[in-house]
Amino acid sequence: MTAPTAEILSPDSTGLARAAALLAEGGLVAFPTETVYGLGADARNGTAVAGIYEAKGRPSFNPLIVHVADVEAARRYVEWSDLADRLAGAFWPGPLTLVLPLREGHGISPLVTAGLDTLAVRVPEHPTAHALLAAFGGPVAAPSANPSGRISSTTAGHVLAGLGDRIAAVVDDGPTPVGVESTILGLAPVPTLLRPGGLPAEAIEAMLGEPLQGLTEGGPLTAPGQMTSHYAPAAQVRLNAEAPNEGELYLGFGPMKADLNLSESGDLREAAANLFGHLHALDARALPIAVAPVPNRGLGVAINDRLRRAAAPRD
Repeated sequence: MTAPTAEILSPDSTGLARAAALLAEGGLVAFPTETVYGLGADARNGTAVAGIYEAKGRPSFNPLIVHVADVEAARRYVEWSDLADRLAGAFWPGPLTLVLPLREGHGISPLVTAGLDTLAVRVPEHPTAHALLAAFGGPVAAPSANPSGRISSTTAGHVLAGLGDRIAAVVDDGPTPVGVESTILGLAPVPTLLRPGGLPAEAIEAMLGEPLQGLTEGGPLTAPGQMTSHYAPAAQVRLNAEAPNEGELYLGFGPMKADLNLSESGDLREAAANLFGHLHALDARALPIAVAPVPNRGLGVAINDRLRRAAAPRD
């Protein structure tokens, strides 16, 4: 018997109405954000949220990001602050997730927060994501739409290849423009970078007028995307390779000969947008992957974070 396959929905009013109805029924719906495709479920429905963990094979101690339509919606679920208001005013909608204390009576499933008393929340910029959230009218928990620990999905095709027989639907609106997940910022007791991502830390520091505190490696998980081995191809990955070894595929950066190049011109925005798609393409060839050095500045910090996790020893 053939396994059921996810519905492929168009990003128009009909497709979004169907996606919203599936979410309301407790179904899992993948949808594009400006960063990567997310695997969405009603964040108030514990059974639906459990379905995310089951579909992805994601450890239940790893919390999820909740996506909402606007600041007003965010304030229903978390204790808002003047600092949160400044950050949201500067960077929402956009690739910034804020971790804030849960508000009393929030109604969010405890599976979303993995037992923590904080919630990771953001307002995505992608028009299709925003339209879906508006049509659904509630909070959507949505990690990246890929099997846990594997390469994140930046196209509907990636979603279907990894999760097509485990979810209700995917809204197909082409490749995602940013290509790496959101930056996650904790606000208590001081602004702390919990995960680098699509919004460079330098932009946040310039707005705040002060440096961010850094994440302590090896500490407990306080936000999504902090597991050591993550975003990983099936193939082994070798970083900072000036050239490939025999039998390796080469993922380049800058003007060089390579099997695929993140950005021949050395543009970090282009490199971020291409990262997961190129890793998917190389991984399909079932050979080890060597990766050229990528500058560790701006979006390069997020790119290198994902590459280090992709290359980390597997459990």
